[in-house]
Amino acid sequence: MRILFIGDIVGSLGREQVEIYLPKLKQKYQPQLTIVNGENAAAGKGITEKIYKQLLTAGADFLTMGNHTFDKKEVFDFIEDADKMIRPANYPEGTPGKGIGYVNVNGVEVAIINLQGRTFLPAIDDPFRLADQLIAEAKKRTSIIFIDFHAEATSEKLALGWYLDGQASAVVGTHTHVQTADNRILDQGTAYITDVGMTGPYDGIIGTDREAVIKRFLTQLPVRFNATKVGKSQLSGVVIDIDQNTGLSKKIERILITDDQPFFE
Repeated sequence: MRILFIGDIVGSLGREQVEIYLPKLKQKYQPQLTIVNGENAAAGKGITEKIYKQLLTAGADFLTMGNHTFDKKEVFDFIEDADKMIRPANYPEGTPGKGIGYVNVNGVEVAIINLQGRTFLPAIDDPFRLADQLIAEAKKRTSIIFIDFHAEATSEKLALGWYLDGQASAVVGTHTHVQTADNRILDQGTAYITDVGMTGPYDGIIGTDREAVIKRFLTQLPVRFNATKVGKSQLSGVVIDIDQNTGLSKKIERILITDDQPFFE
């Protein structure tokens, strides 16, 4: 089983990158399943139903989200019916949407779990304990379990990776928007990377107009952050090969497409 995962899609530039490169990436890597993180897809914060459908049309099979899931109010109108999108499972009980989903890939089920960290982010429910519960639930149906851990702290992401080593097929980090170079297979067979990186503006600061961010650091005054809409773009992702019988991973490869690192077919 080969899974292609594309990291945090930011604004219109991110969506354009998916439309341009996802068909080419599918041709090159031949993944059986493509997952994208769409929590920043609508102008840098949140998602709309139109964009949800646009990403599926572009070739995504499934979407994960994060701490900006509910930033666009219209998400409440469709999240319960969006059967190909999940939000962090450790939001409190009663939050709309779900945190685990299943995809049938040529007769083989894949469980997809979305979790959110608590360090430097809102203190929602414990992702570690909930991961235990959801993995136990998923293992009744499949051995292939993919986890998008949307978290700020490197240590929290590493901790969850090691905590779930041998239990999950993959634990990939999202949220910080800068791709890390620590992709590896952990000792018991779980594919891991601290952050997959973002898909969107290349010359902004984590997807935002850099002048505004710099002004915030210089003045410490409130500044409106907007997703960069013009200029260079990038696409970040990983490709993971998983043994369908054991659910353990054999390989994880980083993908980074920029003007400095162009795509080669």
